[in-house]
Amino acid sequence: MAVRGIRGAITAASNTSGAIVSASERLLVAMTESNAVQPPDIAAVFFTTTTDLDAEFPAAAARALGWNKVPLLCGHEMSVPNRLARCIRVLMLVNADATQAAVKHVYLEGATALRPDLAGEDNPHTAGSTF
Repeated sequence: MAVRGIRGAITAASNTSGAIVSASERLLVAMTESNAVQPPDIAAVFFTTTTDLDAEFPAAAARALGWNKVPLLCGHEMSVPNRLARCIRVLMLVNADATQAAVKHVYLEGATALRPDLAGEDNPHTAGSTF
């Protein structure tokens, strides 16, 4: 069994606790469902937000999902001019038998612009997303 990294990103509707937690929860659910991950398989989750999101920790969504034994860490992304706003990024490290090539990274809502190559129709969580 190896440790694999699953990447994901989503945009929050606004800088409110509710919007950050809701977006983060949607992303975490999509990442775990797309990769058949169960909480005991998760080694750690790193969350970052753009600096315009500071009303809540995105990790609050993981705790709301019952991930009470999973190590979580939040931080801010670099503030790069003219980049995607209100973005939550996740790096989930999981213990898995899957190859790295089999891992499905998930980009939702406005964050599909970050990786249009991964936001295809074959992912039910990104189908119909717009850039």
